[in-house]
Amino acid sequence: MACLLFHCEQGCELGDEVVGGRVEDDAVEVVVPRRKKAWEAALGGEIAARPHVAARVVALPTGRPGRPLPAGDRELVLRVARDTWRGLDALIDREHQLPIDHVHLGARRGDMRVGDYANVTTIGLRLAAVVAAHELGFLSRYEAADRLRAVLATLATLETHDGFFFNYYDTTSLERTSNLISFVDSSWLTAGLIVARQAFPELGPDASRFIDGASYRFFYDERLGRMAHGYWVQRDSPSRYHYGMLYAESRLGSLIAIGKGDVPEAHWYRMARTLPPACAWQRRVPVGRREKRIGDERFYGGWYTWEDERFVASWGGSMFEALMPTLVLDEARLAPASLGANDAAHVRVQRRWAIETLGYPAWGLSPSMAPGTGEYREYGAHPLGVLGYEGGAVTPHASALALPIDLPAAAGNLRLLAERWPLYGDFGFYDAVDPATGAIAKSYLALDQSMIFLAAANALTDGAVQRYFAADPIIARVMPLLAREHFFD
Repeated sequence: MACLLFHCEQGCELGDEVVGGRVEDDAVEVVVPRRKKAWEAALGGEIAARPHVAARVVALPTGRPGRPLPAGDRELVLRVARDTWRGLDALIDREHQLPIDHVHLGARRGDMRVGDYANVTTIGLRLAAVVAAHELGFLSRYEAADRLRAVLATLATLETHDGFFFNYYDTTSLERTSNLISFVDSSWLTAGLIVARQAFPELGPDASRFIDGASYRFFYDERLGRMAHGYWVQRDSPSRYHYGMLYAESRLGSLIAIGKGDVPEAHWYRMARTLPPACAWQRRVPVGRREKRIGDERFYGGWYTWEDERFVASWGGSMFEALMPTLVLDEARLAPASLGANDAAHVRVQRRWAIETLGYPAWGLSPSMAPGTGEYREYGAHPLGVLGYEGGAVTPHASALALPIDLPAAAGNLRLLAERWPLYGDFGFYDAVDPATGAIAKSYLALDQSMIFLAAANALTDGAVQRYFAADPIIARVMPLLAREHFFD
């Protein structure tokens, strides 16, 4: 396959609406929430309505420093989990129980900005987080079930398309604010529903209705054997880009789609482990790239190297791409010779690249808020990406994701972040720090806080969320698929 064609078909792993730094044309078409705009107008306009938006949130952060973290590793992780859960359970809409996307804290309390919209990934993570909070003893079974029912009841009122939810909804009016049906975001909602129905069987019928009512064949490109990034309803056609790298956050959705029987198992082998050497734009030349065979499936294996480390690359080299699926999928146990080994390698290279090459005192490179700019940007350890993001801000969620893999190293890094910079508030870690300037992105993002909490919960409970996920029949069907492959033979 020609390199240029392969590159185009691979697509980028930068997100659903931004591809290779370019915004997909369809993403610029604004969906106006008319009921929300009318509500704001009745209050005197968008600016005048901001205090009313903030009042809909259960509780807001104070901006004051959090308590010093304990010395012991498990004690530290438990404190982080407790404080982060406090924020996750507070930063939701009072009436509809959906997580608000973010809170940006300014220099003064009046400068605080509340992102009053929800993404379907954060809704799915909300479901899983409630289960985790119960496992940690932060919620009684009754309290957890009540919160889960509230989210499921709101989901039942939202506009959908072919059984799938849109990417964003306004948390005040519940109107959709996106034309996109996102493959990877939809898969995170399904993952949350799977965890909820396994942990609380009494909620199973309601959760299963959403799971069974959406076929992932909707995103499947039969010609390429890959998943489109999403589907644009306003032009009634899929995204022109596909998820082509295996080692990306999208692998979770691929497993769910295969486990549901919506797409063939062959899809797993159509995603790239390495790219052809002729693709000169990739950061490194693959090693051991040869045709491999598992059953009737033929595909190319191989790996990349940096220093003495071997790994299968993601697109950008971020911790988010590498480890977010492990919030629900125990790859170390289910895929020890492939994904599990690769997860551990990515943690090692993340640490070494940040400390040895970039000279940072702390590690953890992953998409986050850019301190001082108010923008969300991609960061990564670029040896780990076939294209590779550059270093920059260090984000606590990156080291938190590594807690179940290397608890002493990850906990030690979190402790350093909290001690060296004013990065820890009453709802846990703020989003990022620039290690060169010490500037802080004083924000709480629902996505990043959920990753911190779920990773901490898994580390403290021997993978409770992962075990609920694995117990579901959908995931049980793909366990043999996960166990077969050896990345580094």
